[in-house]
Amino acid sequence: MPINKIQFQPGFDKQNTDITSKGKWIDGDKIRFRYNYPEKIGGWEKVSTTTFIGVARSQLAWNSLDGTAYDMFGTHKKLYVYSEGNFFDATPQRSTADITSVFTTTNASSLVTVTHSSHGASEGDFVTISSTSAATAGISAAVMNDEHQIQSITDTNNYIIDVGTNATSAVSTTNDCTVTYEITAGRDRALSGYGWGTGTWDSAQTWDTPNTSSSVTIGLRNWNLDNWGEDVIALDIDAGIYNWDTSGGISTASNVASVITNAPTKTKFMIVSNPDRHLICFGTETTIGTTSTQDPMFIRWSDQDDFNSWTATATNSAGSQRVTGGSKIVTAVSTRGQILFLTDTSAHGMSFIGAPFTFGFQKLGTNCGAVSPHCAIDISGMVYWMSSDGFYMFDGTVRKMPCSVEDFVFDNIDTTQLEQVYAGSNSAFGEVIWFYCSTASNQIDRYVIYNYQEKLWYTGSLDRSTWIDSGTYPLPYATEYDGTDSLLYVHESGTDDDGSTMTSFIESGDFDIGDGDEIMFVKKGIQDFKDQVGNVNISLKSRYYPTDTQTTKGPFYLSTTTQRFNPRTRGRQVAVRIESNGYNGSSNDAISENWRLGTLRFEVQPDGMR
Repeated sequence: MPINKIQFQPGFDKQNTDITSKGKWIDGDKIRFRYNYPEKIGGWEKVSTTTFIGVARSQLAWNSLDGTAYDMFGTHKKLYVYSEGNFFDATPQRSTADITSVFTTTNASSLVTVTHSSHGASEGDFVTISSTSAATAGISAAVMNDEHQIQSITDTNNYIIDVGTNATSAVSTTNDCTVTYEITAGRDRALSGYGWGTGTWDSAQTWDTPNTSSSVTIGLRNWNLDNWGEDVIALDIDAGIYNWDTSGGISTASNVASVITNAPTKTKFMIVSNPDRHLICFGTETTIGTTSTQDPMFIRWSDQDDFNSWTATATNSAGSQRVTGGSKIVTAVSTRGQILFLTDTSAHGMSFIGAPFTFGFQKLGTNCGAVSPHCAIDISGMVYWMSSDGFYMFDGTVRKMPCSVEDFVFDNIDTTQLEQVYAGSNSAFGEVIWFYCSTASNQIDRYVIYNYQEKLWYTGSLDRSTWIDSGTYPLPYATEYDGTDSLLYVHESGTDDDGSTMTSFIESGDFDIGDGDEIMFVKKGIQDFKDQVGNVNISLKSRYYPTDTQTTKGPFYLSTTTQRFNPRTRGRQVAVRIESNGYNGSSNDAISENWRLGTLRFEVQPDGMR
């Protein structure tokens, strides 16, 4: 019998039925398309085994003037800088105070009550205690003089920390110290509706008790980072703006991010305009320093080259503008000599025009809003972003992108966690990646990719809360959250999941013979792989009618020396699944598997039902 080539169109089609998707790929995980053929994606490994506290929500990599590479992360609890194998805590400080007779202990307990009148702290915040010179109930000064996370708030004058060492006696208000509070910690996810923990960190109700007062949505802690020369501007979204001085390095503990004097204190997004160097705040205060005046559609910018000067005068270029077209400004991206900023419903351009107005504004599109502060990305003058019901691009004109996986993404996305959506670029393969939360996942667990070089879409599962492209570093860097801490990974390194086997698969829609009315018998298959390492497993799934349960033949474990396999399966419709999972049919394969598919061939003949 003749051998027939079975070829499938590149990309995924998740919009249609398996029959309608005849000749197409319909599902997969951890694969990409290159030159129109599917292949396993590159692997990843830890940049460092050191974890950092919280889930990273923003990442910025850059080089200082002396060439040192830095990477900054804003988490829901901290602000970190990574450089040359070291993580540095650059979290801004809220206040410092010298207090007297402050510690209360319980015998055989590591919990210590700290008394500080009007402390202003919230549960989950971090406080650093210093200058304690004597032991407290058997707890040494060295143990007490450290950073501690506040476990609970007793009242406005008392809170409890866990020092990790049990007291040997009960004492009441003894010893003096200095306390330094970091800015208030936030949430690792948004919470919506009634239920456990829907109160704020500093609400009057007890933490993790049901909220029954109203249906509410409480946002997560998010950050927005941008460079000011070699330094970094860090916005705690809907809170303050800080500056981290790179020249101070990471060897000096006191070199934490400092609040920018005179800047707005409540802002939804910020960006540094180049080359004119204005710090621009979107969705900010109409009266600086008065948070109640925050207007989500109000824009304010500093004087040129001076982020401490915000009051417009006849001799500077500071100013403000309110725009219309939505209920809030969500994000902004520098592109094509202007700033594209996106509200929840529309797109606008903001261009530097000089005195007297400084910036000019133009509405560019409607019904094309953004879903999160990090859902948009510029790649060589093309901006791509995720909206609430599709994907959009700007190349001088705002256009909705045809998407063959749109229903799959938006039918299964967690709308409560849209603010977590994070866009990244993998320029070596021409990919834009959006990481998002599937329904009820609470944290990012999936991705959707648009390959702008080949105009293709594909999806998969991967828990990466931030991603940066190669540039500062030779390969992409991304972060993973385990529910408490985060790890930093380098991607496109090897073929494994940090030393463990990476499972990768792709599955086709059904193929048939004739008009699909004939029964076929698939007797023999001949595989075709490029760059194969280890085993690749192929299964065939057959059925007679679309509503039938598929019958699977395989998997057939194909090594680099396998010549053919014999599925011997019957049906009107047959689908193909190709997978690598480290298993060779009898044991786990120690070899790091890799593959790129060529053209499959099958011996197919008409047959009857049995």
